[in-house]
Amino acid sequence: MAGSEDRRVLDTLHLLLLVAVLPLASRGAIRNARPWTEEKNYHQPAILNSSSLRQVADGTNISEMWQNDLRPLLIERYPGSPGSYAARQHIMKRIQRLQADWVLEVDTFLRQTPYGYRSFSNIISTLNPAAKRHLVLACHYDSKYFPHWDNRVFVGATDSAVPCAMMLELARALDKHLLSLKKLSDSKPDLSLQLIFFDGEEAFLHWSPQDSLYGSRHLASKMASTPHPPGASDTNQLQGMDLLVLLDLIGAPNPTFPIFFPHSARWFNRLQTIEYELHELGLLKDHSWERHYFQSYGYRGGIQDDHIPFLRKGVPILHLIPTPFPEVWHTMEDNEENLDEPTIDNLNKILQVFVLEYLHL
Repeated sequence: MAGSEDRRVLDTLHLLLLVAVLPLASRGAIRNARPWTEEKNYHQPAILNSSSLRQVADGTNISEMWQNDLRPLLIERYPGSPGSYAARQHIMKRIQRLQADWVLEVDTFLRQTPYGYRSFSNIISTLNPAAKRHLVLACHYDSKYFPHWDNRVFVGATDSAVPCAMMLELARALDKHLLSLKKLSDSKPDLSLQLIFFDGEEAFLHWSPQDSLYGSRHLASKMASTPHPPGASDTNQLQGMDLLVLLDLIGAPNPTFPIFFPHSARWFNRLQTIEYELHELGLLKDHSWERHYFQSYGYRGGIQDDHIPFLRKGVPILHLIPTPFPEVWHTMEDNEENLDEPTIDNLNKILQVFVLEYLHL
């Protein structure tokens, strides 16, 4: 009888184990059956602990960013100008010096503008181009064309030199982490990072569907017709974009970023949480929680920006542009003197944590 009781206990344990394992097996089967293009909808961040948050805060350097990344971009750089070429060379050289194995592509094309045909060049910097999915950070590097006023030139510090510098600083500060993506490519081949610097976001004369977004319109169409991963027959590069995070008009004091798109609200909420956690740890400078950056209110009405061509083709968008716009927007006062260093430093930390968590680094 004792042996029979033992068998009953074992049989019961086996049944309980089977009940516990079946849902896990079913979830695994469902996950394996799911197309890779849908993984972005289920992706979850790997949350950093307090120690890791402190390491990120210590690893970014606003002084180095200011001197090495930002100041060389504070020049007139409208499409086709000598400054545009200089800005493009600067961005590429800053990326090429890093350890992470970035693959650079310059997407050059001609378009009709109110001033005749102009040449435009997008810069695409990709880690692991063969990876199926990429988190994409983007900004525009051109400045708006203005006739010279009293020998003054428009340098577009917030619009959009600072976002460019922030992306370059992120690549530098996270270089060792991003290098590990290459080493992990055998076990984690499906998710990586891409940086895009658009040319020709600004209108030459008056904003219109024809006179604006030259670079992003061209690149969205090009990526929609480019097979991805390499050799694929039924998927393209746009489907490989998990999330396009677009930065614009950043650098003025006291920015507030609203939620623009419900489909990316969970990622916006993650930025809110990261800001709160860094604030609680005392890792943000001159930062009051009563005036936090990432607000919970939704913004009604669209803002025309480089995300539009991608949004129309189904790419998930996280648009990081403050509303209201900086007071210096499209004025000669959008210069270095009117930038707020603590704000830029704080946003660097928040964005870097976001990328590390998204990529599970």
